[in-house]
Amino acid sequence: MKLSDVLIKPVVTEKVNKATEKFNRYYFIVDKKANKLEIKKAVEDFYGVAVAEVNTAVMPGKSKFRFTKAGFIAGKKPSYKKAIVTLADGETIDLYANI
Repeated sequence: MKLSDVLIKPVVTEKVNKATEKFNRYYFIVDKKANKLEIKKAVEDFYGVAVAEVNTAVMPGKSKFRFTKAGFIAGKKPSYKKAIVTLADGETIDLYANI
C-alpha cells in the first residue's frame, strides 16, 4: 500500500483538541487495510515528526432513520478505521498550516 493512500484525513473536534493539548495525541481517519507500521511511517514522512505510539480502532457503521414529508427514510453510515497517534516529547503537528 502506498503511503499517500494510508492517511485519509485528520480528525479535528473539541475532544481531539483536548487530547492533543494534554497527551500530545493526534487522531486520523486511515484506510481500513493499513496497519500500525504503515500509519507510523506515513505520519513521520508527511509531517516530519517522531511517532512514539500508534493505536487503532475500527468504528462500526451506524443505521440512521429519518422521518420526512416523503415518509420514513432508512440508511446506513459507513464504517471506518481511526488511528490515535502519540508523538514523542517536544513534537507537534500544525494541522491548520495549509488552510
